[in-house]
Amino acid sequence: MASGAGIGEWPEEDRPRERLYHKGAEALADSELLAIQLGCGVRGRNAVELAREMLIRYGSLSALAGRGVAELAGIRGVGRAKAVRLASAFELTRRLRSRNGAARVILSSPEQVYARYGPLMEDLDKEVFRIALLDAQNGLVKDVVISEGTLSASLVHPREVFKPALLEPAASLILLHNHPSGDPTPSREDVRLTRQLVECSRLLDLRIHDHVVIGRGRFVSLAERGTL
Repeated sequence: MASGAGIGEWPEEDRPRERLYHKGAEALADSELLAIQLGCGVRGRNAVELAREMLIRYGSLSALAGRGVAELAGIRGVGRAKAVRLASAFELTRRLRSRNGAARVILSSPEQVYARYGPLMEDLDKEVFRIALLDAQNGLVKDVVISEGTLSASLVHPREVFKPALLEPAASLILLHNHPSGDPTPSREDVRLTRQLVECSRLLDLRIHDHVVIGRGRFVSLAERGTL
């Protein structure tokens, strides 16, 4: 098939949508699945070719999924509508991966925390700090994003961290943030901020169970390291 040829010109058995319907999604390459989400290409490049170029540009599907919607919209041939469609598909995938199948989510160990939040946070291209609010049985009540950007005391203020816990109210909480580099090794700032928040929590009679730093495919528990 000639480069740039519209997918509608392809033999029906080669078109991504028809192949998915008849052979299942597992039969399609990443570029073909991505092309279905794009819907159409741009002049001179069909949707599959555009999808391949995006995968080459970012190196992998997971790296592409970690990009912000504004960045995706800036790619020639994508635009705002397609970027929103892609971002929605990527977020649905993260949420499905983070579900443990139970109606009630229990976070009693760092492994359970990572199983829940790793899929949501490990591929993000910026640091996100969030808290998980727990009831007396370590059941998840609610989680809240506190800040996005570089982790620092100026962005993660104790007031913003503990206000949601006091409003719920929660029996305890878990701190979480990701390292876009993929390496979850805590920095000095991570340790300093954790100790500051633990000290504040004691004044409020709240317990911080852990601070879990999420990397790509792995995590570090500051509680297990003795920082708390």
